Amino acid sequence: MTRTLNPVTTADELPSSTSVVIIGGGIVGVSAALALAERNISVVLLEKGQIAGEQSSRNLGWIRKTSRHLDDIPLAQAADRLWAALPERIGREVGYRQAGITFLARTPEQMAMHEAWHKSVEHLSLGSELLAPSDIDRLVPDGKGPWVGGIHTPSDGYAEPAIAASAIAEAAIKLGAVVRQNCAVRSLSMSAGRVSGVVTEKGEIRCEQVLLAGGAWSRRFLGNAGVSLPTLPLICSVLRTQPMEGPTNIAVGGPDFSFRKHQDGGFIITQRGKLDAPLTLDHLLIGWRYMDQLRNQRSFLNMNFGQAFFKDLKLKRRWKPDSQTPFELVRTNNPAPNMVLNQDALNNLKAAWPAFDEAKIEEAWAGVIDVTPDSNPVIDHIETIPGLMVATGFSGHGFGTGPAAGQLAADLLSNVEPIIDPYPYRFDRL
Repeated sequence: MTRTLNPVTTADELPSSTSVVIIGGGIVGVSAALALAERNISVVLLEKGQIAGEQSSRNLGWIRKTSRHLDDIPLAQAADRLWAALPERIGREVGYRQAGITFLARTPEQMAMHEAWHKSVEHLSLGSELLAPSDIDRLVPDGKGPWVGGIHTPSDGYAEPAIAASAIAEAAIKLGAVVRQNCAVRSLSMSAGRVSGVVTEKGEIRCEQVLLAGGAWSRRFLGNAGVSLPTLPLICSVLRTQPMEGPTNIAVGGPDFSFRKHQDGGFIITQRGKLDAPLTLDHLLIGWRYMDQLRNQRSFLNMNFGQAFFKDLKLKRRWKPDSQTPFELVRTNNPAPNMVLNQDALNNLKAAWPAFDEAKIEEAWAGVIDVTPDSNPVIDHIETIPGLMVATGFSGHGFGTGPAAGQLAADLLSNVEPIIDPYPYRFDRL
């Protein structure tokens, strides 16, 4: 079973030159393309596979501020505003609903984490509120879970990943952006010590600046250019049920499940307490940078050594502009969903809300998340390669903040006042 995705019709030809080339057709890349096109800046977006073919259409669709790092909240707040205005901006609905998000605590220790976060953001007036068990019964009725409490943010919400990035890409095309699918960028062209273009599998495009928004592929691309970006892969498995009645339209995250209403009437569900962490060579090369995360989150990781290691090992880490790249060999990173984790999530959810006893799985999928050592992205120029900028490493948060992250990247490329202070996302912090 695989997830549905709205396809985008894109160009067949490539221009010989443009102002900005964007590498990667996920939600950050297409959002940056839209922002640049709105400013009449010529932009070409190149996607090795299909627009939103990887994590931008495979995530849960959550748009949240709750439990984010304090320095990441301004980007999430900016994203809220952009999501709300998006239908008018692009002339299409993308399933955005500001229905609220609730996180649940089963133990006092879990509740203490919510309380600590709530206290740390009190000065931001996010509207988040701590919940007693009676509040949970009111917000998400007919449950049986032994909750000690939780936290709820009414201004959080969700949208539909299967249509959002595609719709943004189509809006950018209408404004003059050139978007090309199935066209991998192999390397950067350099002149006088700065970027002067990109070499693609279909030929070279001259440009003044490049934005790399390649998600989990960004580390490999930068590595070939002599830049080390520390990211490691995690895999999240997801399922969608057939249309059914449920307890609420609020998105809900428990310790070992999460769910939210899908626009087709079913529910998007995942095992929130466990992610697959297939070991790769990068774990040996940079795993030491993640020791703090490993100590704190080891129970969340289903670490395994197997085929993923050898498949990754076969992909080149260095190549020349005239040779085939890993991006042409793997057009779409398409991991198989872990149906054991999916079924476990559904079982845990049934135990908490009996309404899900009637749930029937309609489709299931998995996506690769690129995680940085501090779980915050990089949105910054690369000083050692003038003309190159990156917006990557979103650590599972990229869909929710995608419109604002793309806007911030476009602001920095355009040399205008940025939508938020970019300091937390500087490259040199890593």
